[in-house]
Amino acid sequence: MTAAAPAPDPRTTAGAILPLVGGAANVTSVAHCMTRLRLGLLDRALVREEELRAHPAVLGVVEDGTTYQIVLGPGTVARVTPAFEELVSASRGEELKAAQKARNATPGKLLLRRVADIFVPLIPALIGCGIIAGVNGLLLNLHWLPWLTPALAAVASGFMALIAVFVGINTAKEFGGTPVLGGAVAAIIVYAGVARIEAFGQQLSPGQGGVLGALAAAALAVQVEKWCRRRVPEALDVLVTPTLTVLVAGLVTVYGLMFVAGGVSAAIGTAADWLLSHAGAVAGFVLGGLFLPLVMLGLHQALIPIHTTLIEQQGHTVLLPILAMAGAGQVGAAAAVYVRLRHRTDLRRTIRSAMPAGLLGVGEPLIYGVSLPLGRPFVTACVGGAFGGGFVGLFTMLGHTVGSTAIGPSGWALFPLLAGDRGLSPATFAVYGGGLLTGYAAGFAATYLFGIGRPLLSPPPAP
Repeated sequence: MTAAAPAPDPRTTAGAILPLVGGAANVTSVAHCMTRLRLGLLDRALVREEELRAHPAVLGVVEDGTTYQIVLGPGTVARVTPAFEELVSASRGEELKAAQKARNATPGKLLLRRVADIFVPLIPALIGCGIIAGVNGLLLNLHWLPWLTPALAAVASGFMALIAVFVGINTAKEFGGTPVLGGAVAAIIVYAGVARIEAFGQQLSPGQGGVLGALAAAALAVQVEKWCRRRVPEALDVLVTPTLTVLVAGLVTVYGLMFVAGGVSAAIGTAADWLLSHAGAVAGFVLGGLFLPLVMLGLHQALIPIHTTLIEQQGHTVLLPILAMAGAGQVGAAAAVYVRLRHRTDLRRTIRSAMPAGLLGVGEPLIYGVSLPLGRPFVTACVGGAFGGGFVGLFTMLGHTVGSTAIGPSGWALFPLLAGDRGLSPATFAVYGGGLLTGYAAGFAATYLFGIGRPLLSPPPAP
């Protein structure tokens, strides 16, 4: 048996990518999400895109108007990004941080990017704790290892019990405040002692407001801190500013934000449950059909706070399994392209290399390498996602709720994270698996029949 080739050194990959995007002087910002290296560039004309796409580590390239995004895949991007930042920083030092704040972006996109930057760093912990919770649930159902399950429950639940604190830290960091002060104010939300406090005629409860309350509390703390920094004498700043920041933002959190954010969080959970239980098939069809365009534009990150809120409230998010059907439609569409365009060896080679990632829920290589450049297959892939989402939504109406205990993975990688009103039952796996198969079939059929025009079907003339 031939040994598997070692993974490329992240520094080598970063060193190869940097000159292809115009060098360090052309880079104004560096960030990453689950799959993409996101760069702000001064002059995109300096990018050698053909060479960049041809690099073995690059799965695709996309421009969203504010950032230049290089798809590297999960795991790889988390290792390459720090190495890339080191290379840029070595050339430009602190200039990178200043330029990052001056990026050219619309207010709406800037806000979405900031929300994503607050929550995306939490995804690895959500995934790890979610899988442990799933394993623990399976052990409980089978009555195995009773001495271990309490410990696993603690390991899986500890992060979620304090997630508001992490959101507060990241929010303060993102908006230019002191991270620990944001965490201190957000910690009030999960403090057990708030149960002794009454606001608006109601007793507060620990965790009321959840991540949305933590985000608002930390954002307020940043504004109070900045106000203090401008007005408090330097000699008193170290004592007065932290005290006023925690006191003012903390009291507003206790006597206002927790109550308001708690109402918003409850409304999100109620609305999601009502929508899927009363109009699940239609809602699933619409959500599954629209998710690919959101991914293409990078707007899907705005859904992270909603997913996180649902996980806090119910232990799982019912939206993610439906949205994951968009990837199934994409896989089906790519399979149809592979079957029909036998003469397009370039496309078939791209599909063969990107299909494993697509099956595991990483759709960018298929989107930007296959369906989007061809046009109509992107639309028919959305049709496949719509039918898959409608399938899952229909069974939710029938009482078979399917959710995910974490966010991030989709496709077949979501199976270890599945949960629902019936726990880890065979029905839960069957509904989600049936949705995937429906998405594959619908995406394939729609693309095979309607997604490939005659010009594409005609082989190129012989030279």
